[in-house]
Amino acid sequence: MAKLNWIADNHLLTEVDKLLLIAQKAQNKALTDFSKNVIDPFSALFEMSGFETDFDTWQKSETTRQAQKTLQNHIGDFHQNILGCSPGWNNMKVGNVIDLVSPEKEIIAEIKNKYNTISGGKLSDLYNSLNGLVSPKSSIYKGYTAYYVAIIPKKPQRYNHLFTPSDKDKGEKCPPNDLIREIDGASFYSLVTGSDTALEDLFNVLTELVFEKSSPKTATMEKLKNFFRIAYQ
Repeated sequence: MAKLNWIADNHLLTEVDKLLLIAQKAQNKALTDFSKNVIDPFSALFEMSGFETDFDTWQKSETTRQAQKTLQNHIGDFHQNILGCSPGWNNMKVGNVIDLVSPEKEIIAEIKNKYNTISGGKLSDLYNSLNGLVSPKSSIYKGYTAYYVAIIPKKPQRYNHLFTPSDKDKGEKCPPNDLIREIDGASFYSLVTGSDTALEDLFNVLTELVFEKSSPKTATMEKLKNFFRIAYQ
């Protein structure tokens, strides 16, 4: 029996292994390049003193931070790849104007891992890009609904509403368009898969798959699941 009914196990396992490999490489690179990177000695000084840590503890934390930045850049790609394996959806891969397309549902989507991945001033650029895909008569996506997806929302609330970011150049909000919307990750996973608990189900399966490879304690799994509950309630 498949672990999730909207994605094949082999696709899921491939994406998990791919991300774990990225994490391992990021950690190794951070260790190798640590002495090559310019370290802020002022920050290091006050961190060690203010956080009451010794040099070795600080260095491990700093190395992890550097590796974490690399890994987080790929988390959005992970969600794009996972969602793109759902029946009826096409993953447009990195480098295309949009991330996902569903010809059946007439939906296109831009996937970002967190609500603050794009700075506020550039949200209007995203709006204009999406508008340029769904509005012109000559576009192959004419009449499609375009979604800006933030997998991790700013608040633990589900939403699916019009996307009207501020346009600083014009000093006003972008005009409402029923075809241009913003949505949180849990709601979008539900939209794609038809399951209201799709994102939570994915997370629970991931904890099992990842922990099988790293053998963490059960208590750690429960603490991580609590993070999920806090993020999405």
